[in-house]
Parts: sequence; structure tokens; C-alpha cells
Amino acid sequence: MAQLLTEKEIEERLSQLGDWTREGKILQCEKKFKDFIEAIAFVNQLVDPAEIAGHHPDLEISYNKVTISLTTHDAGGLTEKDFQMAQTISELK
Repeated sequence: MAQLLTEKEIEERLSQLGDWTREGKILQCEKKFKDFIEAIAFVNQLVDPAEIAGHHPDLEISYNKVTISLTTHDAGGLTEKDFQMAQTISELK
């Protein structure tokens, strides 16, 4: 099982992710697109990286807006896996 990060480690890593915020034990990012088609195209880009990492984000889709939430459920909070996946997602266009 992945090890939980300390508060200091979380703050350090979060400062390197410009478009992500922290909501308790969850990293969250909101992406806005021109329309629903572009939002779904973005979500489809998440499939391969999530499968490869074995770490899947929670997603909320509302027309042209996608909210991405990351946490390591089996560890009960934020781990390195969450920040690695957040970085990967941030690099998608």
C-alpha cells in the first residue's frame, strides 16, 4: 500500500501544481472546454495514463466542465501516486 504524505510533503508538491487545489484528503482540478465534445475528448485522454498507473481519478462532467479528484482510497489520503497522476493530467492538452 502507498504511504501517506506528511502535511509538509503535500504542501511542497501542491506548490508545484499550478492548477490543482487541496480539499482535505483530495487533490482537485477543474478544466473548462469549449463544449461537451471537447470535455469528453479530454476525459478520454485520461484513460491510458490512469490504466498504466493503476490509479484512477474520480470525474465529474457538467457540459463543458470536468472536475478531476484524486486521492489514494486504500491509503486513506494523499500519496505520491496522487501527485504523479496530477502532474500527468496537467500535461494533457
